[in-house]
Amino acid sequence: MGLNRIALLWGFAEATFFFIVPDVLLSIVALKSRQKATRICFWAVSGALAGGTIMFTWGALHEASADHFLEQVPAISNHLIQEVDRQVESIGSMATFAGSVTGKPYKVYAVHAGSAGLNIAIFLLISIPARLLRFLLATWIFSILSGSLLKGMHQKHKYILLSCFWLAFYCWFFSFM
Repeated sequence: MGLNRIALLWGFAEATFFFIVPDVLLSIVALKSRQKATRICFWAVSGALAGGTIMFTWGALHEASADHFLEQVPAISNHLIQEVDRQVESIGSMATFAGSVTGKPYKVYAVHAGSAGLNIAIFLLISIPARLLRFLLATWIFSILSGSLLKGMHQKHKYILLSCFWLAFYCWFFSFM
């Protein structure tokens, strides 16, 4: 399976049920090729939009069951769901941008945009830059680090360092979410 398909599926999975962000894959690819990682960002966004459409629709049709499902996903609590619900009620689809930078899962924003009766086309149009901006930022940061700060490091050691970073990140993330 090619990287494009993996990114597409990962974007979809993370927008629906999976709890590890596509940034992990993107950063791995970025250590070797910024261009390839940048291209697969668009595949990850496409997958996220497909998953976001499903979650939006689920929220519009049956918010209670969608929220129950979300509470089963690691690091998603009822408190987080209520916080996202208030953001969506307050600023609509633009709340999706807040999730991109605060670690609140896109899937929760999609469900609550649907349950709030927002326009799905506008939600998806806003989702494109909200998701893409974060994916590109992660990709470019890891690419720049690989080519500058870690330039003399063997590729294998870069991957080990990156694995340690993501492990530490998720230990911290699951401790505080």
